[in-house]
Amino acid sequence: MLAIDAGNSKTDVALLSADGSVLGTARGGGFRPPAVGVAAAVDVLAETVARAHATARATAGATHAAAGTARATAGQDGAGAATPAPPPVRQVMACLANADLPVEEAQLAGALTDRGWGERVTVHNDTFAVLRAGLTAHDGDAAPRGVAVVCGAGINCVGMRPDGRTARFPAIGRLSGDWGGGGGLGEEALWHAARAEDGRGEPTLLRTALPAHFGLDSMYALIEAVHLGRIPYARRLELAPVLFEVAARGDAVADSLVARMAEEVVTMAVVALRRLDLLEEEVPVLLGGGILAAGHPLLDDRITRLLGQRAPRALPRVVRARPVLGAALLGLDALGAPVAAHERARHYFERARPADPVGPPEGADTPAPGAGAATG
Repeated sequence: MLAIDAGNSKTDVALLSADGSVLGTARGGGFRPPAVGVAAAVDVLAETVARAHATARATAGATHAAAGTARATAGQDGAGAATPAPPPVRQVMACLANADLPVEEAQLAGALTDRGWGERVTVHNDTFAVLRAGLTAHDGDAAPRGVAVVCGAGINCVGMRPDGRTARFPAIGRLSGDWGGGGGLGEEALWHAARAEDGRGEPTLLRTALPAHFGLDSMYALIEAVHLGRIPYARRLELAPVLFEVAARGDAVADSLVARMAEEVVTMAVVALRRLDLLEEEVPVLLGGGILAAGHPLLDDRITRLLGQRAPRALPRVVRARPVLGAALLGLDALGAPVAAHERARHYFERARPADPVGPPEGADTPAPGAGAATG
């Protein structure tokens, strides 16, 4: 089975046997079909897939080195033979950024099928990988169910039930009604700071904190630098941690943005739970991506409180496991693998560490906001 988790900034690939053993892994570049086209984006995946197969072959070769030496002594080592192309696996499970709509999933599934990597190809949005990675053995590998909200550069939410039903959102930005994530929070912070600078808006410490982050002395200087391209607009993602720092100092404007971010997260989760008829059941709500995994107390506390009011049986947890684990578990689900296979894969990728409760463990580092539409 071939598991692929591909975000805008990086791709992780793992080759697994049906019993959950990891045979080979590789990491490659980002998956960005909107920027480079589907064919070129899949070429990036192909290079990473090839290295994962090569790693698996090297591992297998090392394991059988003694036997190979014996064959060579007998004159049967096959020296000089060309390395055969890897045979197709039974299942390719690809969780891809930019697969936001069913029509995009179908297009990408067709492109991956054409490469001949597997007998069966399934493509999901990469948020499903975060969801599946966060569902622990205790939640039930035989019947996975839950909801995940991911905030990286943007925001997305998906849910799944054992009967195959899913809940999802288009998650392509303001056009589809989205708000927040690292990019959205950065934009809002800049907007409020600019209006505070010229008197159109409420006073806020963001007016000085945002330009100071870039070594500038005023919002006018920051506006000019961004407008003229001296500071790339994409660097607005860096401003989310600044916003949370200002909110923690009691700034009303910054705090209102944190409150709205919590509202958006909980609203998406509750809608997904309702669509799947899970509001009245004890079910995990997984929180992933740089914004939600960073452990901002003002955000975490609000999310926990709002979920407690609107979905009292929801069990919020932060997911810090690598999303490729989720792709692997989804692949094992599709193969009908036993629970022991799921446990074996999970142990490899996260060393049996469960998803964390809301809030970072003591002494944890604070990750930067993720890249990608939602997860990176």
